[in-house]
Amino acid sequence: MTPIQDCCFTNKRNAFRGAFLLVWVLLSCGCAAFSWIPGVGDDEDEEEKTEPAELVDFDAEVNVERQWKSKVGDGLGEKYIRLQPLLAADRVVAADAYGLVAAFDRFSGEKIWQQTIGDVERRASGLDRFLDRSDPGYVSGGVGGGEGLVLLGTTRGNVIALALSDGTEQWRTYVGSEIGAQPVAAQGRVFAHTIDGELIALDAENGEKLWSYSSQVPLLTLRGTSTPVTARDVVYTGFASGKVVALRANNGEPIWEQRIMLPEGRSELERIVDVDAAPLVTSNAVYAQAYQGRMMRITARDGRPRWEAEVSSFLNLAEGYGQVYAVEEKDTVTAIDQDRGEVIWQHDLLARRALTAPLAYSNYLVVGDAQGYVHVMAQRDGRMMGREKVNGKGLRTPFVLADGTFFVLDNAGGLHAYKITSR
Repeated sequence: MTPIQDCCFTNKRNAFRGAFLLVWVLLSCGCAAFSWIPGVGDDEDEEEKTEPAELVDFDAEVNVERQWKSKVGDGLGEKYIRLQPLLAADRVVAADAYGLVAAFDRFSGEKIWQQTIGDVERRASGLDRFLDRSDPGYVSGGVGGGEGLVLLGTTRGNVIALALSDGTEQWRTYVGSEIGAQPVAAQGRVFAHTIDGELIALDAENGEKLWSYSSQVPLLTLRGTSTPVTARDVVYTGFASGKVVALRANNGEPIWEQRIMLPEGRSELERIVDVDAAPLVTSNAVYAQAYQGRMMRITARDGRPRWEAEVSSFLNLAEGYGQVYAVEEKDTVTAIDQDRGEVIWQHDLLARRALTAPLAYSNYLVVGDAQGYVHVMAQRDGRMMGREKVNGKGLRTPFVLADGTFFVLDNAGGLHAYKITSR
């Protein structure tokens, strides 16, 4: 090899080493070295913000004390099903995603009765079963009640009524499509909302179909539907079209409808405006909110809007201290003045922790998260007051309250009763 050839080979070798080192540095450091270039590394903060907010220390003002714990079947499965427990007299009734329903004494947690409403579909065996990662859960709406009944809806399109007294099945009615929210009963009727945008009224005594109201469903929607809410002789519910409707409970005649949000954007994803939260009905107002949209106060009598606020959520609202509370889509907790629609306080201390719907009582606001914690805030200013770890499987089901005790169904099927006490 001549000196000239050797020199060329050495230069090529050094150039290769230099290129290799440069690639190694870039892989190790990401785009940080070039973050001064416009457009490079701009989304780095966004990537960091996808992680759940870390829990911050605070001086606890209350204790969250468990009163009892029981087990309800095999839990809620993997379909983001939220089966809220039912409180009725001295009982709390809960269900799992696979058809087991049980009633407990709400003071002691002692089981009163247990019932199975159907069989899980037979799954493949052997290697095929190992490779099949689908979830066979089929209970999608519940647990609702009223008129002495326990009500559940299924992915198979059935509304099922059990006797609250002993769990015996009273009737089941096929309504044609998956039930996406709790069926509810009032005035001798059961109201069920299907995922294809139909609100159906059934006879509470025998399950016979009485009337239905349909709303157009967009191409892309969230999983779930708005739970119907009854007040006097009116039933209110929201639809995936972005509307809230008030209907006469006896015949389904529309009284009014109000659009909370008009679909906007180029893609179907941007145009999702589901009203999945149950309307919050007070004596003279209805509060409703749309995903990727807004919250609105509506006059209950005629459906006229009173105010609008930029709040986006698919979770149920809560009220107290003259305020309406919402957990927004990125888990910001927001308090809105009921009369003026102004934000009173807001914080993101629990951002991206996949919170449950809020529960408001006394001077507390309570939420759960996907890591299994219960968080207690002050309604007045949102400050953190207490925290308790329930379990490691997470929480997503709304809490229910009776006489200062709130009941929590965790994702693994644990049913817990808690009380908040001052320190």
